[in-house]
Amino acid sequence: MPESLAGKVAFITGIARGQGRAHAVRLAQEGCDIIGVDICADIPTMTYPNATPDDLTETVRLVQEEKRHIVARTCDVRDFPALRTAFEEGFAEFGRVDIIIANAGIIRLGDESDDFLADWNDVIDVNLTGVFHTVRAALPAMRAGWRGGSIVITSSSAGLKGTPSLNTSGMAYTAAKRGLVGLMQNLAGALAPEWIRVNTIHPTGVLSGMSQNPAMDALMAQAAVGENNLISGMQNALPIDILQPEDVANAVAYLVSEQARFITGIQWPLDAGFTIR
Repeated sequence: MPESLAGKVAFITGIARGQGRAHAVRLAQEGCDIIGVDICADIPTMTYPNATPDDLTETVRLVQEEKRHIVARTCDVRDFPALRTAFEEGFAEFGRVDIIIANAGIIRLGDESDDFLADWNDVIDVNLTGVFHTVRAALPAMRAGWRGGSIVITSSSAGLKGTPSLNTSGMAYTAAKRGLVGLMQNLAGALAPEWIRVNTIHPTGVLSGMSQNPAMDALMAQAAVGENNLISGMQNALPIDILQPEDVANAVAYLVSEQARFITGIQWPLDAGFTIR
């Protein structure tokens, strides 16, 4: 077990399934205790279901199976007071926070809804403002500990390279994921003197509830017959269709470890060469 992670505490959003769950389990394997939140409810403008309370319960079980402790709460990252309360309940349990992983994110798949402004606002509010809320909720406690720390923000390959689209949700997703880079750079520069490192990761497609659902299946079928849609131009250079959540979790585990102690302010493409096509 790397000495740098044994006994540390990680605060993770979107923890009930997919990448968030993979991060929680991977860091628990390295000796971390976990504070985690997930909305565990659907968002009306989205075209696929979010995680459920049962998913969150399963994440708790998997972390406990690694002999680590977890405080998990149902919480919407758009609601800052609720998010701060959820974090503070975990912090009261563990007395420290060393790692922040702002992972929660959404996108509307398929055509715009009748209320395109709601499509835009929900994606921006979760994917950009929700990340700001996440960092703002936990950063004061991290700074007060005077032990340094690591913040990893989940962006996307869309945060490095936009995909041609007039779809409101797709544009909002790219704008939010690119905006996270600016947020990261502001934080990284300001917090470096305190040995708090801040980086973004930029995965290509990852196997998750966002990518495995009927709405995505319909888009893939359209793209397969040559129709132009949100994903038709998204192809990896390496011969791999999709990453596993554990692939991203392995990268995150490295970034928050002592091995990466000099890495801050970077945009790490975990994109199978997507951005070079």
